[in-house]
Amino acid sequence: MTGMTRFERARLVSARSLQLAFGAPPLVKATKESTAYTLAKAELESGVLPLVVLRKYPDGTVERLSF
Repeated sequence: MTGMTRFERARLVSARSLQLAFGAPPLVKATKESTAYTLAKAELESGVLPLVVLRKYPDGTVERLSF
């Protein structure tokens, strides 16, 4: 399995921060100065982010990346 690209990382953090901004419960401990963006980055770095990346290749194979 290959690593995550910077574009996939940006997409995951932005999608999760939007969920947090709309009231989703954080999966890491929040502080007073935490924002939706910093919480989403912390979730991704700690490995508890509940999102998956599906990479589709021209030969028809699909790679599933869980973080």
